[in-house]
Amino acid sequence: MLINGGGPVGMGLAIELGQRGIRVCVIERHVEPQPIPKGQNLTQRTCEHFRAWGCEDEIRVAHPIPEGAGIGGMTSHGTLLSDYTYDWLNRAKVKDYYFAANARLPQYATERVLRARAAELPSVAIRYGWSGEALDVTAEGASLTISEFETGRTETVEARYIVGCDGSRSMVRDAAGIEEQRSDHNKLMALLVFRSEELHELLKRYPGKSFYCVLNPEYEGYWMFFGRVDHGLSWFFHAPVPQGTTRDNFDFPALLHKAVGQTFDLELDHVGLWDLRVSMAKTYRKGPVFIAGDAAHSHPPYGGYGINTGFEDVRNLGWKLAAVLQGQASEALLDSYDAERRPVFASTAKDFIERYIEDDRSFLAAHDPEKDKQDFEKAWFSRNLDADEVLAFEPNYEGSPIIPGSSGHPSALGSHCFAARPGHLLPPPGPEGRAVADLIGRDFTLIAADTKIGNGFSKAARDVGVPLSVIGMESGWREAWGHDLILLRPDRYVAWAGQGASDPEAILRTATGARP
Repeated sequence: MLINGGGPVGMGLAIELGQRGIRVCVIERHVEPQPIPKGQNLTQRTCEHFRAWGCEDEIRVAHPIPEGAGIGGMTSHGTLLSDYTYDWLNRAKVKDYYFAANARLPQYATERVLRARAAELPSVAIRYGWSGEALDVTAEGASLTISEFETGRTETVEARYIVGCDGSRSMVRDAAGIEEQRSDHNKLMALLVFRSEELHELLKRYPGKSFYCVLNPEYEGYWMFFGRVDHGLSWFFHAPVPQGTTRDNFDFPALLHKAVGQTFDLELDHVGLWDLRVSMAKTYRKGPVFIAGDAAHSHPPYGGYGINTGFEDVRNLGWKLAAVLQGQASEALLDSYDAERRPVFASTAKDFIERYIEDDRSFLAAHDPEKDKQDFEKAWFSRNLDADEVLAFEPNYEGSPIIPGSSGHPSALGSHCFAARPGHLLPPPGPEGRAVADLIGRDFTLIAADTKIGNGFSKAARDVGVPLSVIGMESGWREAWGHDLILLRPDRYVAWAGQGASDPEAILRTATGARP
């Protein structure tokens, strides 16, 4: 296996494969993680990945949150210090439905943890300081020409499959001839990294918050966005700036003062400029070539979806690649990666990211506290009551070709509940049921109210050649999940659930991409 790009997504895939005994070579141009804070909001689901990859404890230690600091978010109207605020993206609302707590740390800290974990796996080789330069698809797989940054020397590396985890300007995607579809908002955005103790003091009025969205009518629904890098000093900030802005012709401190609502002392460390657009590849696979993370989809950093979506990509793809490489499934299984993940991102972009912009624009146009304070306050605080997008964001694979008997279509829109639903993640069986995660293996798992009724699946798994572990349900699990038998995929999505199965072999064949 070849992975071009050893950022957090590429390294996550290397760990997923390496833990399954697959030989992996990772090509990564940066010897050290880049010190730009991004990808900070890690969901409960992402932290489940770290748990599965054997480094959740290390993530918690890598960037501890001081007592009382919190990792919540808020939205304000006009300026950061406005009297009109409400909580935003409070992931604690869904904490009981996952096996791990969410976290917040800069991407470079996450990368260091993942690099250290990958280095522990003997089947993973990492070429730091090298970059992929040219791709050739062969009858045997893929051939990648790589070059070393310091010396300029080149080598050729071959593998049966290659995954481009090499960002929004992906060389692998472009070389494979995979096209993108884009939604361009014609907005130039600034990314500022700065230090300010005074801003920290000003924001003590909002305890427990670490990221802040400012809705200023002037920006027509596009955000001014602050995030803490640490607690007390360092910050990052995104906001629209005029077309033609450069690092040298614009007053960035004045923009920060405008967004906050008053002047404050600051030291500017970094200025970056980027175009606000949403893009998605037209396919995530072309023969032996796959793409994941920003190579497959990119969008503005609204809602913290980017890095989390990338991690889910590789958790989905990793077990499928391993199953094919180890002879447990046919090539057809690999087509389900695109069938499941691409519609989920399309929904994420439409139903969440771009919907934020459209809803905010409409709200700001309709309600103005300067013109009608009573109308504005009624609308603003009613809007606060409806700010539950976290509850609706529940990526699922309903209707996937490898979810037996499932209807619908994969989507990011869903709901959270404790019932075991095919195509959805299995939740803990209630708030106190997280210990079940320690019983679920890396391969397919059957959870049975009575292990005897699981015998048919055990025999079918042997006949099909699919590794399967069987565990019994403890008291209370059956009532929470609603089924006597639950078949889990290696990524903990429910492949099938029922009271009994007349044809377990057909279920397993479908779940591994083969026709019964």
